[in-house]
Amino acid sequence: MSTSQPNPLAARWIGSSPIRIWGLPPAERLRRTLTRVGLGDAGPWTGSPSPPALLLLLGDHVYDDALVAALTKAPGTVVVVHGCPVAAHVPRELAEHMALALTGDAAIPEGLAQAKPDDLVATHRTKLRKRQPSFVLPVTAETARQVEDHLFAASYKGVTDAVTKYAWPRPAKSVTRWCVALGVSPNAVTLVSLVLAVLAIVLFYDAKLWAGLACAWGMTFLDTVDGKLARVTLTSSKLGDALDHGLDLIHPPIWWWAWWAGTGSQDTIALAVVLAGYVFLRLQEGFFLWRFGIEMHVWQRFDSRFRLVTARRNPILVILTVALALGEPALGFHISAAWTLLSLAVHTARILKAARTAAGQHLSSWLAA
Repeated sequence: MSTSQPNPLAARWIGSSPIRIWGLPPAERLRRTLTRVGLGDAGPWTGSPSPPALLLLLGDHVYDDALVAALTKAPGTVVVVHGCPVAAHVPRELAEHMALALTGDAAIPEGLAQAKPDDLVATHRTKLRKRQPSFVLPVTAETARQVEDHLFAASYKGVTDAVTKYAWPRPAKSVTRWCVALGVSPNAVTLVSLVLAVLAIVLFYDAKLWAGLACAWGMTFLDTVDGKLARVTLTSSKLGDALDHGLDLIHPPIWWWAWWAGTGSQDTIALAVVLAGYVFLRLQEGFFLWRFGIEMHVWQRFDSRFRLVTARRNPILVILTVALALGEPALGFHISAAWTLLSLAVHTARILKAARTAAGQHLSSWLAA
């Protein structure tokens, strides 16, 4: 019977800082990051290395998670920022010398490759649908707020709807700070958003449309907060991700049905278009990813721009809110149906164009260019 071998790589941080970044000292942030990349053997540097290889980092710096992950796969590499070493992956025999180099008390050992953060990590972040340079940031009392701002911006998806991209960042950052100060977990925020999603259904159905919209918009806002809170505090979990994504997927068509019922509309065709259109739009996106290997909305610049307004939850909520303000909630539903049909047509055209393009070349995101 085979037994698993221990990881020959361990991690040690040198120095520390009591200054908290999003509620965590830099060393604790490092420990959580290292655990997420599979390095359970992590702790402060003691000067007596025993593992065959070591990842050495500065305990008073904040590191890009992707950079740490990349460095674990780059033995013999020193990460350099502005000419100064900030992290290294070295064999046991060079660990003490490299530790002195990181604190400025020695030169970088010979034979090690020097690399800038962007040499190890691509600027295209597929999961966040954006371009983002890799980073290593020193933490001081003077830089703490800027480091927090940088981490929050880094946690934001680049390709999303217009409301999430332009309206929510500033208030979401403030609410995220409050959650950290009060010790509120991302899962707790997700549970509140679940309650608001259910209340919106009930209120829409009871024709209390303004109250329902207040709950709906509150839910969409918290849907932004919980993800950012999880990323900046490194507390995301499989359960939280499943609950968040499951809620995102299920509630929009139920909202639209409840709105339709609450307005007393008899137009079942518009209802069928909105509900079926929601399903087909998601199926189109899934098909694009399966067939071409990239998400539809990151293929070309047009696709990313159309994602700002395509008939997903927030753009439809904007239409319904404006229509209700004008005293025409039923008309808003009809406009939503028309916009859904147009979005389906645009998506279909993009799939056909991608199929023609893929016949002669591999598709890649414009963000990776």
